[in-house]
Amino acid sequence: MACFDSCQCLGERGQRSILYSILKNDNQPNQHSQGRARLAVPQQQACSCGSKKKVVLRSPQTTCKAASAALLKTLKFVKNVLCFRELPAEDQLQLVRNSWAQLLVLGIAQDLIDFETMETPELSMLQNILTSGQGGQETAHGRSGQGVSLTDVQGIKMFLNKCWGLDISTKEYAYLKGAILFNPDIAELRCQSYIQALQSEAHQALSEYVKVTHRRDSTRFTKLFIALSMLRSINANVVAGLFFKPVIGTVSMNELLLEMFYGK
Repeated sequence: MACFDSCQCLGERGQRSILYSILKNDNQPNQHSQGRARLAVPQQQACSCGSKKKVVLRSPQTTCKAASAALLKTLKFVKNVLCFRELPAEDQLQLVRNSWAQLLVLGIAQDLIDFETMETPELSMLQNILTSGQGGQETAHGRSGQGVSLTDVQGIKMFLNKCWGLDISTKEYAYLKGAILFNPDIAELRCQSYIQALQSEAHQALSEYVKVTHRRDSTRFTKLFIALSMLRSINANVVAGLFFKPVIGTVSMNELLLEMFYGK
């Protein structure tokens, strides 16, 4: 309860709820209805050997630029949520560090950013032997750091296709972002109980919105919740390796996030 007392946004809960904050700050027109047929791709089944195969972006410059723009837009959205701004700075940082990747994938879905990958070439046994003494651990690290698991990329693709198939609206995307951002399962949070209440409110707001706008589809909320579960299984290291490592190299995502979030 002490944590609730320390959160300034509790004093005006009626006006500064997540429902109010998200609706107020996410009024940009939704782009998801444009180019649906061109971007939609068939659902993919995870390959049984996909965990061993590594893939990279086929057009890294174009896709990484689009992903960076989506991340900037995502962080701007986060900073404009009033209840988030009034949390302690430490909690803000923890929430961003733990949710940025999933929020970004939501943004990629909302902006209809599609991408193609290709397998990374594997070194033959002879090449491994010839290069094992050149660069030592650095060479081995460089090889292991090339690309991300095909299975993980298939998971991202399946989530994107799920979103596009549901034709998610701007408001629904906003509530999904709130449910992801306010994650109470982070041990270091000071206002853990309050953040848990915000996440519950996001779920409730989404449910109420769906009941009003999709009265004839009693299963839509369940479908959106399934999509949310798919999103939560996406690994942040995979997102960083796929969309940012080609351009930032060895720079850590924490450094990049700090610059993008707190930069002018």
